[in-house]
Amino acid sequence: MKSLIAFKKRLEEQLEKLTAEIKEVQTALDTINGILLEKGFKRGDIKEVSEVPVPKEVILPVQEPEPTRVVVQRVPDAQKPSAQHPPESESVIPLKTMTDEPLALIYFDKQGMHVMPDESKNFSVNTPPFSNFLIEKIFAKMQEKDSELVKAKQLTADKMFSYSIVREVDLIREITIKNVDDERLKELKSSIRWTLEKMYEKMKSS
Repeated sequence: MKSLIAFKKRLEEQLEKLTAEIKEVQTALDTINGILLEKGFKRGDIKEVSEVPVPKEVILPVQEPEPTRVVVQRVPDAQKPSAQHPPESESVIPLKTMTDEPLALIYFDKQGMHVMPDESKNFSVNTPPFSNFLIEKIFAKMQEKDSELVKAKQLTADKMFSYSIVREVDLIREITIKNVDDERLKELKSSIRWTLEKMYEKMKSS
């Protein structure tokens, strides 16, 4: 009887956890659907759009009065990996401040991990600590580590960590990250959330 009671308790705790995760995912999906609808998609088109593979380069026209041009940071050819299946435990992850202010959404597809900053915040690549922390201390270090593993023949080049940034002039519109395992996913979520929160604080105080 004691074993059954303990097992029942574990099942109840697991059910409570799954229910909370379902609510969180539903909130993220509602946010994405709202964004798509604002951009002119019909509800029937949302599912179809979400299944379209993300292209290697995303073209974003700059709104007037700025001249229309696109700035894309590309991954070097030697570091272009093949698609890696994302962690199955999480498909959409909302990033928020400690006061529940939305910062970004992370979602996964066959192309990798995509970070979509909240467009209302207008995050710029020039706002610290984006470049000096996230790019130089997190992304670059992961690339450097994988590069050493490739040299030691412990990792193939197509499995190296890589990233690309889609920008509209200086505004960050998307960060695509490839070859992310569960261990790095945890570090990346924490680092990206902390970076965006610090950027948001600087933007509010300026």
